Amino acid sequence: MEDAIEKFSIFGGVNWGTIDTSKPTFELIEQLILDDYTYIRNDIQELTSGLPLYHTILTAIALGDGKKHAIYKRARITQDVGDTAIEDLLQRGVIYKKQYIADGEAHFAFNLPFVRFWFAFVSPLFQGIKEHNYKEVQQRWENREQEWYLNTFKELSLALTQTTHYITKDLFIDLYKQERNGSVTLGVVKYTNTKVKKSELTQLHLVAQKLHLQSVNFIIVSKKGFSNELKAHKGQQLQLITLKHFKALV
Repeated sequence: MEDAIEKFSIFGGVNWGTIDTSKPTFELIEQLILDDYTYIRNDIQELTSGLPLYHTILTAIALGDGKKHAIYKRARITQDVGDTAIEDLLQRGVIYKKQYIADGEAHFAFNLPFVRFWFAFVSPLFQGIKEHNYKEVQQRWENREQEWYLNTFKELSLALTQTTHYITKDLFIDLYKQERNGSVTLGVVKYTNTKVKKSELTQLHLVAQKLHLQSVNFIIVSKKGFSNELKAHKGQQLQLITLKHFKALV
C-alpha cells in the first residue's frame, strides 16, 4: 500500500493503464513522463491554454502551501491579476478552493496529483527536459520526495477520516472535526519509517488543553504502525490508523 500511495502522489489522475509500482520511482518518472514530455505538454496546455501566467501560478501552488498571498508572492503578481487567473483556473477544474478551520485565508490545491507533479517538477524545468537532460528534475525530486509523499498522505488521511486541518498563526492540527454530539476529534499524521510512540498522544492531549476542549477524541495515522505502549491506549477515545485502512479509498 505504501508503494501505491507514493505512486499515486505522482501519477494520480492519469489513465495510462497499469503502472509497475515495483520499479524505482524516478525510473518511472523518466519513462512515463519525461521521455514523453512533448506529448503530455500538449495535453496540459489544453487545461491552461498554454498561458505563461497560469503556469507560473500553478507552479507557485505546486511548490508552496497553497495560501493565496503566498501564491501571488511566489508568482510575483498583483492581487487583481491573480484573482482573475485563479477564478479561471477554478472554472477550468484545474484547481479547487479549500477553507480550513480557524484560518481565514483561502487555500488552493490541484484536483489531480499528476497535474500538481507536472507543475512542480516538469513545467518549470522544461528547458533541460526538452534536451533529455533530467539531472535538474532528479535533484529537485530527491530534495522534495519525502515532503511530497507526506503531503499526499495527509490529503488521503483527511479523506479517509472525513476531517479537515485546523490552522492558526501558531497552531497546525493535521486532523480536526467537530462532531454532531458536540465533541471534537483531533489527529496527527506521521509518514516516517519508525513506529509512532505514546508521546504523540501526549502532544494531542496538550493541544486539546490549549484549545480548552472538554470532550475530545483522538486519531493517529501512521505509515509504520505504533509502539506497544501506544497501542495499549487504543479504544473509544483513540483510533489508530495504518496503511491497510487506506484500501477503503480504492
